[in-house]
Amino acid sequence: MALHSLENDPEYLNLQTEMVRMQKWVRDNRKRIVVMFEGRDTAGKGGAIMRFVRFLNPRYYRIVALSKPTDLEKGQWFFQRYIKELPNPGEIIFFDRSWYNRAVVEPVMGFCTKEQYELFLKQVVSVEDMLIEDGIKIIKLWFSIDLEEQHRRLEERKTNPLKQWKLSTVDIQAQLKWDEYTRYKLEMFRYTATPKCPWVVIKGNIKDHARKEAMRYLLNSLDYSLKGNTGERLTPDSKIVTVFTHPVEDYDQHST
Repeated sequence: MALHSLENDPEYLNLQTEMVRMQKWVRDNRKRIVVMFEGRDTAGKGGAIMRFVRFLNPRYYRIVALSKPTDLEKGQWFFQRYIKELPNPGEIIFFDRSWYNRAVVEPVMGFCTKEQYELFLKQVVSVEDMLIEDGIKIIKLWFSIDLEEQHRRLEERKTNPLKQWKLSTVDIQAQLKWDEYTRYKLEMFRYTATPKCPWVVIKGNIKDHARKEAMRYLLNSLDYSLKGNTGERLTPDSKIVTVFTHPVEDYDQHST
């Protein structure tokens, strides 16, 4: 659904009203919120962020989409460049890909060593635990699409001049390395889904549904002032949203 269509959608507008009220609560109470948008290439991460922030006050949120590390950053502790982007009091940070690049994209594409990958898995839960203990709320969203839908979106990027900038060498490899992406994604869930910081998997083949349900999950997880006063449903649809709070063996039904 196009952005202008969403702006004529009462359900979407209600959710946006809730988002504005949530942001005011974050600002007034000096809360610190991190929302991570993860998923395969073309899964809809960037587009979802645009819906989340559509009517928010730009002074009190930031979208962080880091480029590949510089030579200097390559010599730093892996988390260092992400830590610098964490929210100040009263601020929401939206990560368009986060430190979880090292859990999936980097090992699949050969951008990190086996030792670097294993060290990341060893450290990441402790890092998140420390941030949570300090009062930062972390929400980890994984947008899930199937092989055919990814193929369709990649073809659209090749032909649509407004989307060609999104196409990268990593995108081109996405279909060829589908199974490898799946394997590393499942390992990421097994190692890093915790009760304090679960993974939220959102079925994303239908972008409009995915974005609304992701917004509902965020809103439902925070106790902001005037929550639910629009009358809009804030409990996410369990057919679209699945929350993993601890490692489990069977992730087959979410293998995308």
